Amino acid sequence: MATSTSTAGSDIAAPGIAAADAAGEARFAELLATESRVEPTDWMPAAYRKTLVRQISQHAHSEIIGMQPEGNWITRAPSLKRKAILMAKVQDEAGHGLYLYSAAQTLGIDRETMFDQLLTGKAKYSSIFNYVTPTWADMGSIGWLVDGAAICNQVPLCRASYGPYGRAMVRICKEESFHQRQGFEILLELMRGTPGQREMAQESVNRWYAPALMMFGPPDDDSPNSAQSMAWNIKRFSNDDLRQRFVDMLVPQAEVLGVTLPDPDIRWNEERGHYDFGDLDWDEFHEVLAGRGQANAVRVANRRAAHDEGAWVREAARAYADARATETEGRIAS
Repeated sequence: MATSTSTAGSDIAAPGIAAADAAGEARFAELLATESRVEPTDWMPAAYRKTLVRQISQHAHSEIIGMQPEGNWITRAPSLKRKAILMAKVQDEAGHGLYLYSAAQTLGIDRETMFDQLLTGKAKYSSIFNYVTPTWADMGSIGWLVDGAAICNQVPLCRASYGPYGRAMVRICKEESFHQRQGFEILLELMRGTPGQREMAQESVNRWYAPALMMFGPPDDDSPNSAQSMAWNIKRFSNDDLRQRFVDMLVPQAEVLGVTLPDPDIRWNEERGHYDFGDLDWDEFHEVLAGRGQANAVRVANRRAAHDEGAWVREAARAYADARATETEGRIAS
């Protein structure tokens, strides 16, 4: 009798669940078709949720790891003004990580899990941050090229279909635009300086140009997630389209700076209305992504050490929050 009742209950529940899923799926499709936002309380496909968790958490990891190459120069900046600007920029990046971790949490993953995935190597971050920064000019190249590529990639994400992600990106992109200008200004000052300063600026641009172009990801034919992300309105443009937009933006800016982009194949294509440019070394990209870049081990080790050394701060904050909660509960009970 009990078995019969249980079976009947499941038979009744299953159609109801299926109907709810069907209604949710229809609503999800409508939101995408009308360019509306999907919010945390809306039904969404499991694969959509998984893609967002992967992309947003990796974006957050990139912001946090990305603090290291520039933080390396805060104590060695050539003036107090440069030190203050660079410190503010690194603080911005910490804030970007916070916004993005918070957005990812709305999808049901907790922050501790994301931290663990980063520190154990289960989660990736942008390969660009595994390159070293041996000269002050690298602060200019990172701002102009790396942050410039980030803006090109991230401005369309302000219209991402997932609401918390798109809204987080609005502020991030506003701050990234200042970072890009700061880098451009550093290079401009160096190019107006001594022959040694101009040489340092050009050498830095030579090193960062190709890695910056690879930030958009592999060619579309080799990018398994890009097409589906575009279908879900998470991404708005393909990797190759974004890379082309970036090169078209860089060429006139390089002329203003007086630097030479290290690609002899760059030339204007009248028929396409875009600049042609040479092939990139995707073997290098995959090597860095696999953990064999210039600074992969150092970046993760530094992050792990910072996480461990900050454990007492997290424990103190948690104890304080628990004490306040207990105090509040006591007042309510009385």
